[in-house]
Amino acid sequence: MTLMSRAGLVSIVLTLVCGWAAQVSGQTPTSGFSSVINALRQAPGCLGVETGQTSSGRRVIFAWFEGKRALVEWYHGDVHQRAMRRLYPDVPIDREPLPDLSENSGPILAIVSVKLDPTSSAIASIGIELYGPLPGGVAVGGRFAPSALKVPGLREIPLSGVGH
Repeated sequence: MTLMSRAGLVSIVLTLVCGWAAQVSGQTPTSGFSSVINALRQAPGCLGVETGQTSSGRRVIFAWFEGKRALVEWYHGDVHQRAMRRLYPDVPIDREPLPDLSENSGPILAIVSVKLDPTSSAIASIGIELYGPLPGGVAVGGRFAPSALKVPGLREIPLSGVGH
């Protein structure tokens, strides 16, 4: 991935974390995180959103998109644009994101992880990674990915069918 496409990816997905990280570090009201996550859940082409925290303390957002177009539309949307201007007022954000990603990329899972500095609650690092579903797998009694995400060859087994 080129430096420009990484920069585009960072700006696309940064909104997924900006309200959340700012809330955690005490920079904005608690509603900031909720409003960003709610807007993301309502965004056209967003298939689902989950949040959590890892055992190492990273805050994590999982957001599934139908494909590149949905992710780019999120980038250009009002919520993302306002957040980017608020966090980075001097950084140009009017460029086309993810120029190296194919238009027919298929579904995309964006994972955003944030590590806070324990002494100041400032952001120490942000990791933004994109993944696509691979054929196969098994889900017993449910799955992590939203049901709207179609995975070829995924075996879904009801929990009642496993030793109950």
